[in-house]
Amino acid sequence: MHTKEEKLAAFGRLLDVLDTLRVKCPWDRKQTNESLRPNTIEETFELCDALMKDDKKNICKELGDVLLHVCFYALIGSETGDFDIADVCNTQADKLIFRHPHVYGNVKAETTEQVLENWEQIKLKEKDGNKSVLSGIPDALPSLIKAFRIQEKAQNVGFDWKDKGDVWAKVREELDELEVELRKGDEENSTRELGDFLFSLINAARLYHLNPDNALEHTNQKFISRFNYIEEHSIKAGKPLTEMSLEEMDKLWNEAKCREQIKN
Repeated sequence: MHTKEEKLAAFGRLLDVLDTLRVKCPWDRKQTNESLRPNTIEETFELCDALMKDDKKNICKELGDVLLHVCFYALIGSETGDFDIADVCNTQADKLIFRHPHVYGNVKAETTEQVLENWEQIKLKEKDGNKSVLSGIPDALPSLIKAFRIQEKAQNVGFDWKDKGDVWAKVREELDELEVELRKGDEENSTRELGDFLFSLINAARLYHLNPDNALEHTNQKFISRFNYIEEHSIKAGKPLTEMSLEEMDKLWNEAKCREQIKN
């Protein structure tokens, strides 16, 4: 691993390269916060994909892409005189120190739960912090992640189940209400009840320290792998998927499932 001096030198090299490109490259020269934003979103999702796959080589690569965007926004900020990369780093360091009084102060926090509870209370006290417990959650977050964060923030100020096992009664209640509306054929109420059911299930995952977004993505990848197995065999057999029976596809699905179990 590199020394601190080598790390600082590498970061400085990246800033130097970006400064040069900003002046000499036509594409880099015309970029703005608005034009970079879609690329930043894409790079963030590519990093998330590499993290999910635990692909160390690509994690390193995608971290670099995200870091480049952070530096680029800071460079644009320096050009307008609003802030530069030093301001970004110092602001973050100051915030971390302020929000970790159990490390830099006299507050005691022995567990992760206590740290998170302190974190939310400190954020509410910050001069420029959020005005309410839930106001800091970005509107653009994917709904599943947003639900999880809403529940986490509510938990950190004491609004939570006393016994995590009690959540299952709520999950069953919401499922029953969904089934009632589905039998009625009421699409609007069914949609509303489906949302309530999903929210309660995400809540249960949180209480049992499971990440529902990661869990769903693992299932997505598992489905893709198994379905690709079916498709590959349909191609080898010269038989389009649309002409295969459900029984034939189920047989191949189970084969793919068995192969996974053998690998594991």
